[in-house]
Amino acid sequence: MKKLINDPGDVIGEALLGIEAAHPDLAVDHTTKVVYRADAPVSGKVALVSGGGSGHEPLHGGFVGPGMLDAACAGEIFTSPVPDQMLAATKAVDGGVGVLHIVKNYTGDVMNFEMAADLAAAETGVDVASVVIDDDVAVQDSLFTAGRRGVGTTVIAEKLAGAAAEQGRPLSDVADVVKAVNANGRSMGMALTSCTVPAAGQPTFELGDDEMEIGIGIHGEPGRKRVPLAAAREVAAMLVEPILEDLPFNRGDAVIAFVNGMGGTPLIELYLMYNEVARIMNGRGIEIARSLVGPYITSLEMAGCSVTVVKVSDDMLDLWDAPVNTPALRWGV
Repeated sequence: MKKLINDPGDVIGEALLGIEAAHPDLAVDHTTKVVYRADAPVSGKVALVSGGGSGHEPLHGGFVGPGMLDAACAGEIFTSPVPDQMLAATKAVDGGVGVLHIVKNYTGDVMNFEMAADLAAAETGVDVASVVIDDDVAVQDSLFTAGRRGVGTTVIAEKLAGAAAEQGRPLSDVADVVKAVNANGRSMGMALTSCTVPAAGQPTFELGDDEMEIGIGIHGEPGRKRVPLAAAREVAAMLVEPILEDLPFNRGDAVIAFVNGMGGTPLIELYLMYNEVARIMNGRGIEIARSLVGPYITSLEMAGCSVTVVKVSDDMLDLWDAPVNTPALRWGV
């Protein structure tokens, strides 16, 4: 194992120290391992809280800031945060008009966020709404979920909901934005290599030099199939065609297209993949209204990518274009 770390047990805490040092507009509670907007709570604004296991950076801490999340809870690597973290975050960012939990569909995340919401309501009376993201078309159930996994659509949902909250929309409306993104978004990923959790010291799974896994999860969960290595245009078809058929997406639809890197794939390859994705969608008569390319929801150093397609309305496009100022996503400011 070759990694830029000190002690495997200190990776998360030391990374949070780095986030705090690099981004003075964020606040980090090192006891609870929660990243906050430095100006939280924002009075009169619906607050957004998300989180999950570490190892997926910049998700979620890199998306904390104006126009996106108010707080993000960092669990152990590939492990859900605990309810105490989520409770602390919820209470700290409540601006008096409610808190929205955006939760990826993994059993631990769902259970712990539900518990935190119940505790927050009981202790402080804060109004908490929760929306679960379950956009992965690869498998119906997995090692970590009942139902589909929550993956790339999470990034789009956090951006649009953050913009809606900044506009002063009420809690129910902000929650409806996330529900609309989830209902209209589909994702699928693939891996060329495994990744190594520092505490484990060895790859999560084995892939031959001439193999790739189609439909992989962001924790290294198995996908639909293991197949021989293929050209990018063939890989794009293996990912995009199941996505387009699942909703389904139709000729004339406007979409946000997101090609995501899993942590170990260079941008030159991601842009090459985006070109193949765009070629397929253009051939289907689907309009790419907005795009996003880069490593935004990763799996440590895994080589591979995922594709997310979200069917969008004019309102959703306006929310996408609204200003955002976070470490990982920034425009219009």
